[in-house]
Amino acid sequence: MFGFIQAGGPLMYPILICSLVATAIIAERFWSLQRKRIIPAGLVAQVWNWVKNGKLDRQHIDALRSGSALGRILAAGLLNRHRGRDIMKESIEEVGAHVVHDLNKYLNMLGIIASITPLLGLLGTVMGMIDVFATITSEGVGNAGALSGGISKALFTTAAGLSVAIPALFFHRYLHGRIDALVIEMEQEAIKLVDVVQGAREKSSIGSSTS
Repeated sequence: MFGFIQAGGPLMYPILICSLVATAIIAERFWSLQRKRIIPAGLVAQVWNWVKNGKLDRQHIDALRSGSALGRILAAGLLNRHRGRDIMKESIEEVGAHVVHDLNKYLNMLGIIASITPLLGLLGTVMGMIDVFATITSEGVGNAGALSGGISKALFTTAAGLSVAIPALFFHRYLHGRIDALVIEMEQEAIKLVDVVQGAREKSSIGSSTS
């Protein structure tokens, strides 16, 4: 590994740092975006049981808020459940915007890494070719050993930059799609609870949220 980095020249170090950062972001987002951590199974039904049985107090709402992303959204609506449907929905939308921002945490950095690592590889290629032409100018084309250093620098940095950029771009797109799906599901669950609490939906429909 160290020999590979040396062969690619100094630009291999920022590419390596980008690789480590991208790996850390991908691992952290996969852990944080597990469905059970964002949308716990049966949460809406549990909240409705609290409402129906008169057990929904501040302690339950605080526990709901700290338990998951969906719980944070539902807690915002439940705090305003006596102020009408529109106010309840507005509070959910306001907190929902913050939740979506938190779900997208670090993805901008992952996108930046996917964009700049090919450029770093290209810069390394240019620097390697400059070395090649400088060698040709000073020593001619007969010294293959002297030329190989510049050529290897050009090829290694390009390969390294693409090797980091391709998976970073793939996971950037994949995680964005995963977040979009989770957001849509949270919206559906939140609106379902609003409708039931405000009497615009049959109570039995809450049971479908546990499936």
